[in-house]
Amino acid sequence: MNEHFISLGLYLHAVTETKLVVDTSRGETLRINFDVTFPALPCSILSLDAMDISGEQHLDVKHDIIKKRLDAHGNVIESRQDGIGAPKIEKPLQRHGGRLEHNETYCGSCYGGETSDEACCNSCEDVREAYRKKGWGMSNPDLIDQCKREGFLQKIKDEEGEGCNINGFLEVNKVAGNFHFAPGKSFYQSGVHVHDLLAFQKDSFNISHKINRLTFGDYFPGVVNPLDGVLWTHQTPSGMYQYFIKVVPTVYTDVSGHTIQSNQFSVTEHFMSAEQAHFQALPGVFFFYDLSPIKVTFTEEHISFLHFLTNVCAIIGGVFTVSGILDSFIYHGHRAIKKKMEIGKFS
Repeated sequence: MNEHFISLGLYLHAVTETKLVVDTSRGETLRINFDVTFPALPCSILSLDAMDISGEQHLDVKHDIIKKRLDAHGNVIESRQDGIGAPKIEKPLQRHGGRLEHNETYCGSCYGGETSDEACCNSCEDVREAYRKKGWGMSNPDLIDQCKREGFLQKIKDEEGEGCNINGFLEVNKVAGNFHFAPGKSFYQSGVHVHDLLAFQKDSFNISHKINRLTFGDYFPGVVNPLDGVLWTHQTPSGMYQYFIKVVPTVYTDVSGHTIQSNQFSVTEHFMSAEQAHFQALPGVFFFYDLSPIKVTFTEEHISFLHFLTNVCAIIGGVFTVSGILDSFIYHGHRAIKKKMEIGKFS
């Protein structure tokens, strides 16, 4: 009777069929969801870049991401006034060299980073962006009036010992590429991707991190993300931590016909210290991803009634077969014992 209930349960329960097909999709985008904690990197110096083999770049990404400042114990710091400790200079320095008067419109100098004669840099971030576009690094922010007024270096000092949680998502082309979390604003210099670290006046950066979540696409039943919950603690003064990821396109269709287009992935890891790279390794956490040409499809479906009947017959037949074997064993065993007992009586 129990066997009938088991078979009935299998009939009512959906089974998943797996197939491998060639991925022929074109022109799609890939959504990367992330939630990463850096216990020893302040939010003010941490930046996110993404780039792919098609040449598309997203430098210092700020949209669709949230940064949370953390104290030394990992607790979220709710709010803190910007510019704490900034020197109180009432009148900003104008581009022409004089101080801003009450009847003038402010137009700050870009300190050589101007793209035109009318260009203005009214904040420290504007100057840093102008320098980035020129491929320059900012060696001493205190020499920049905007940065000095905003307390750029003081703010970094005030956040010393803090950590940062960064979470959100990226929409990238569905081609091989990488995204990385690293200190400093990035720019290209002689065709090489570099980060401006001079402004922070530090010799090394602790890139210890915990990946709370990393997915390539939406969740679907049964998916396993191998990097969720992974923690890595930095032991050397500086270096580059690399994850090499193989993304496998996946389509999941449930019994109601609802389809989820997503991805699975596998990963290998590698750490390169500054000594190994001869001081050419950019400190940061890098995720290099490539896409598999094979797509996996999971389709949930109920087994057919004919298949159900076949299973029931197989179970019944199996029960009769086992019963027959047991009956034969007991019968022949009983006969053998009885025969021995009879021989013992006559002897």
